[in-house]
Amino acid sequence: MRRALDEARVAFEAGEIPVGAVVLDASGEIIGTGHNDRERTADPTGHAEIVAMRRAASALGTWRLSGCTLVVTLEPCTMCAGAAVQARLDRLVYGAVDLKAGAVGSLWDVVRDRRLNHRPEVVAEVMAPECAALLSEFFTHRRVR
Repeated sequence: MRRALDEARVAFEAGEIPVGAVVLDASGEIIGTGHNDRERTADPTGHAEIVAMRRAASALGTWRLSGCTLVVTLEPCTMCAGAAVQARLDRLVYGAVDLKAGAVGSLWDVVRDRRLNHRPEVVAEVMAPECAALLSEFFTHRRVR
């Protein structure tokens, strides 16, 4: 989670919502990193999780991220939760809960929906206070402007 927080800080400095993500392979090696970059790229799919999963898939040479873990500083939205299922990730670890758009238990629970063909293990609220503090700081500064 500390490496995902480093990615979130990069987003913060770039004026993006500070969310960071990393993908670890089965041995625990980081094979993909990402942070939000929607503003810079004008890409609505530029969420940290999507960026990290794309890089991991590129590193592995396959879209199937079986055996991998996605670690992200904020509970994924419906798009990112769905992408985690489609990528066949083994595990999803997140920090801060997102009561407004979270799709891993808060508002929806996409990854545990029994109707889907794959359901990753979920580890919630890892370093949640640190992850939430960065988001709070970002939005406090944004409102001041």
